[in-house]
Amino acid sequence: MKKQTLYRISIVFALLFAFVSCNTKDMPEKAKAVTDFDVNRYLGTWYEIARFDFRFEKDLDNTSAQYSLDANGDVLVLNSGFHTKEKEWKKAEGKAKFRGNNTQGALKVSFFGPFYSGYTIVALDADYNYALIAGKNLDYLWILSREKTIPTAVKEEYLAIAQEIGYDTSRLLWINHDKDSNPFLNEGGGLAK
Repeated sequence: MKKQTLYRISIVFALLFAFVSCNTKDMPEKAKAVTDFDVNRYLGTWYEIARFDFRFEKDLDNTSAQYSLDANGDVLVLNSGFHTKEKEWKKAEGKAKFRGNNTQGALKVSFFGPFYSGYTIVALDADYNYALIAGKNLDYLWILSREKTIPTAVKEEYLAIAQEIGYDTSRLLWINHDKDSNPFLNEGGGLAK
């Protein structure tokens, strides 16, 4: 009886491990992380220019992300935005860790304890002013800028890169930045740029 129970438990764990392994992807198949990445240059405030809508950012505009480092070298994340229906500012705090070499823009981010999701920087200009971020699959995409706008040439370049990866860029929401009173800006370690 004990042998049979142990066997069943082993099978359940093996199936669970296989399920988690097969269903955990860090980025879309055609996405590639930037190399020669310098996390210190990436820190500070980024404005969300465009994104795919998903439930954690539903009805938010004036969205931004602030990145700082903790004592362990992990990236602290403070996302904030104005909820257009509730008419108030919202924030979410998380942590990002490198998925491998810290000179590649391949991270995983968590806002919910031990559960992490892929955050891959697939395009980044030399001055660290504009970034294109791929999520764990083709349902997550962000265009970020240090300013509340982005030059047309950069926008077109990033849309082309996203399409090459397989994203349907017609799904992008273009974010309004018409408020100057975000109470959470500079809360993320005082690293706003």
